[in-house]
Amino acid sequence: MSDSLSATTVFLTGEDGAEVEAYLATPDGEQSRGGVVVIHHMPGYDRATKEIVRRFAELGYDAICPNLYYREAPGAEPSDAAATVRAAGGVPDDRLVGDAAAATAYLRALPHSNGKVGSIGYCSGGRHSVLAACHVDLDAAVDCYGAFVTGTPPESYPVAITNLVPLLPQLRAPLLGLFGKQDKFPSPEHVAELDEILTANHKEHQFFSYDDAGHAFFAVDRPSYNVAAAGDGWERIEAFYGEHLGA
Repeated sequence: MSDSLSATTVFLTGEDGAEVEAYLATPDGEQSRGGVVVIHHMPGYDRATKEIVRRFAELGYDAICPNLYYREAPGAEPSDAAATVRAAGGVPDDRLVGDAAAATAYLRALPHSNGKVGSIGYCSGGRHSVLAACHVDLDAAVDCYGAFVTGTPPESYPVAITNLVPLLPQLRAPLLGLFGKQDKFPSPEHVAELDEILTANHKEHQFFSYDDAGHAFFAVDRPSYNVAAAGDGWERIEAFYGEHLGA
């Protein structure tokens, strides 16, 4: 744990060579530490996400969140940027992978890095965390109720995505999954399918589902926030990263 930390805006070179804004938080001190790439949810690069980045710094990690909407809407309010990107079909998967790889490399290049980096994402970011872990050299990944890792998006879904079933056999990092049993996307059936695929392919994973929680139960600024589920989930994230990132 670190009571003192620093946070600032930095810029990465993303997948297509474009400049990408990112929010970086680091604990003070000279200790060697792991890093965490935080992938924001569909509502965007917002205050709540930046609070999560700072929380990981408080836990002793260097943490960074790339603004996935920066190319389309630099400087825009999060809700406006999110609307712009949804209208364009969402963040392309290949671009997400490149941005996650850039963020991972940035963390590994920091002076106190121990070389270990994990990813975490919430909602659409949960799917993105799994997607990144199928392509990027990560040491751990966390999926917080990521929709359409398995399952098929309905026709009314606001962005153009497919599931990740064909990619799951190449998952490159241990995966922690945290889900609500009252959620529809992902539903308990989607979670069970993901478990079956990873088990069949001998991929290390741990899943926990909460009886009374729905989607976005970590979101402290939304009615869906569930104190018990979020509290237990944070404890599991801390333990998982402690094991795999060596904080």
